[in-house]
Amino acid sequence: MRIDLHTHSTASDGTDTPAELVRHAAAAGLDVVALTDHDTTRGHAEAIAALPEGLTLVTGAELSCRLDGVSMHLLAYLFDPGEPALLAERELVRDDRVPRAKGMIAKLNALDVPVTWEQVARIAGEGSVGRPHVASALVELGVVPSVNDAFTEQWLADGGRAYVAKHETDPFEAIRLVKGAGGVCVFAHPAAVKRGRTVPEPAIAELAAAGLDGIEVDHMDHDLDTRARLRGLAKELGLLATGSSDYHGSRKTVALGEFTTDPEVYGEITRRATGAFPVPGAGGV
Repeated sequence: MRIDLHTHSTASDGTDTPAELVRHAAAAGLDVVALTDHDTTRGHAEAIAALPEGLTLVTGAELSCRLDGVSMHLLAYLFDPGEPALLAERELVRDDRVPRAKGMIAKLNALDVPVTWEQVARIAGEGSVGRPHVASALVELGVVPSVNDAFTEQWLADGGRAYVAKHETDPFEAIRLVKGAGGVCVFAHPAAVKRGRTVPEPAIAELAAAGLDGIEVDHMDHDLDTRARLRGLAKELGLLATGSSDYHGSRKTVALGEFTTDPEVYGEITRRATGAFPVPGAGGV
């Protein structure tokens, strides 16, 4: 089985619609794909309706968190999307995205970059606006050659010249909320140092003690040595080790299925989840 547990659609900051994403996942030879848009489950219904036969969808979301001043993301799988406490927290995070984006635009304008809210809103479309949309605007304007090049201290990285903070959930609270909604929690790209400061390993141990289920080991932002270190950490802490593409369509160069999760680990995730179940494809529409 080929299993990719971290992808994004136009419901957040990907460039594929949810329907396109599942069709592309099937064409890439995947057996299982998780749709994990940022702080939203809005793309799930469309993905399920279009799900090709032979492909299974894992519903989820990537939750924005912050621990001791360090931004981190928590992949939440197979939770009940209507559970009130987790839903309220996701809405709180999403509601802060527009003023945050406008704040970044104001900072860029002060740096003589002529980006506008109208441009960023056009790029975001129906998705939850975020830094990648602002980064794409910088690419359009020729300020940087790629989206990744916008995530530096010169521009949009944490603490960068045009960075603006947003509401982010305490990860211990996020784990409690996801568990309360019957879901499973995996720490996304925990050692992605190119994105900025990372959570130290003793803190990951504390998160594991609080109910964290796993860490994303095989990821485009982890080199081979980092993956080996994280795999050892997962074993030491009794955490599941996952792998995934973090696919964003054309916004990033990584391909669907470039990194995958072991079927036994996937099986354990589905065994632990009680809020929702993987959805088998029925041929789509």
